[in-house]
Amino acid sequence: MDKKYSVHPTAVVDEPVEIGEGTRIWHFSHIMSGAKIGKNCSIGQNVFIGSTAILGDNIKVQNNVSIFDSVVLEDGVFCGPSMVFTNVFNPRSFISRRKEFMETLVKKGATIGANATIVCGNRIGQFALIGAGTVVTRDVPDYALVYGNPGKLKGWICQCAVEIVFRSGKAVCRACGKAYKKDRNGVRPV
Repeated sequence: MDKKYSVHPTAVVDEPVEIGEGTRIWHFSHIMSGAKIGKNCSIGQNVFIGSTAILGDNIKVQNNVSIFDSVVLEDGVFCGPSMVFTNVFNPRSFISRRKEFMETLVKKGATIGANATIVCGNRIGQFALIGAGTVVTRDVPDYALVYGNPGKLKGWICQCAVEIVFRSGKAVCRACGKAYKKDRNGVRPV
């Protein structure tokens, strides 16, 4: 059976795995048995994907990223170079904490910048943008622009990744014209 995805000869893919059509796995990456990767993904150089990690379609993982067990990336997520997911809140080298792995969910279309750290157990909202070097220590709302250490809400971002400004609970993206509404339940397109 011809595989409908490509794997660089230096990469290691431990069968069985689920890898969607059109996905590309680059140099020195390691995909653990049981991992699920969707269609048309790009898995960069030196990427590790754990056995219970789930990646949706059209995901781009840049070089030097580890996606550990219990991390779920929905469709269209971007993981910048050398960003980090943790999976245990209080690790010790001499104590096994595999039963304490905490789920981290990154919703559709979110972007995580280079060298950011996502502390386990948090949710990154859809189309949120996490700035380079940010340390995320709590849930991030949909369409949020978050940066700093610790990460703080600094504004709001359009699906096209341009900052939007709300006036009286409404905003229109200056780049693509998409309209948004903000209320106590969060931000959503209208």
